[in-house]
Amino acid sequence: MKHVRNLMILIVLLLAGPFSLVACGEVSLEGDWSQASRDVAGIAPDPASHPEAIVQVYAARAFKWRGAFAVHTWIALKPAHGSAFTTYEVMGWNVYHGGNAIDINEGAPDRYWYGSEPRILADLRGKPAEAAITRIRQAVAEYPYAREYRTWPGPNSNTFTAFILRRVPELKADLPPTAIGKDYLPGPSFVARTPSGGGFQLSAFGLLGILVSAEEGVEINLLGLSAGVDFADLALRLPGLGRLGL
Repeated sequence: MKHVRNLMILIVLLLAGPFSLVACGEVSLEGDWSQASRDVAGIAPDPASHPEAIVQVYAARAFKWRGAFAVHTWIALKPAHGSAFTTYEVMGWNVYHGGNAIDINEGAPDRYWYGSEPRILADLRGKPAEAAITRIRQAVAEYPYAREYRTWPGPNSNTFTAFILRRVPELKADLPPTAIGKDYLPGPSFVARTPSGGGFQLSAFGLLGILVSAEEGVEINLLGLSAGVDFADLALRLPGLGRLGL
């Protein structure tokens, strides 16, 4: 009974963050996706004013109740002297309608994700970005779940972003603990480099695992909900709430 009680306490603690976001009104359980904002946030560089190659990683809260638990992430790139960004992301409804999970679009990379304001997680420019773009395009072509999608525990949009980032460690992208699906490792593997490239992780189907990294710190994953400490930046990593700097 003691073990059951401790497990219940742990689950309550893991769910405290997501529930608090709903209770405080930070995440809405209502809304119509067709009416939700897809406006440009204005945080991406203007290609006309920035001729250098650029790679950026974005995140925004998922739509409706999913936003209490998770963010949606995507990658955008612009070659040197390119006139527009190309955005790569995974969308579940593409699979549900018999299509490819990977959605590729040209245009503003910093649009709101159905009402949620995006933020930049990583930004790489110049010659390093040029080299990264080649590897990103190759990784997109090699993504093993192009015809699969599961909101939880993966493969989902964050599984895709993490898969790409492991091929481009110079981005040093720290996916937040709310990027549920980032720990879903491809194939039969239980060991991988962390998405930031700064360490390694153990993960069993994205449901149970641990990662240790100079960039992310120490993070434990239980049933897809992650918690830990980022020692380098003195921050807590909490389910639902994300990364909280001290």
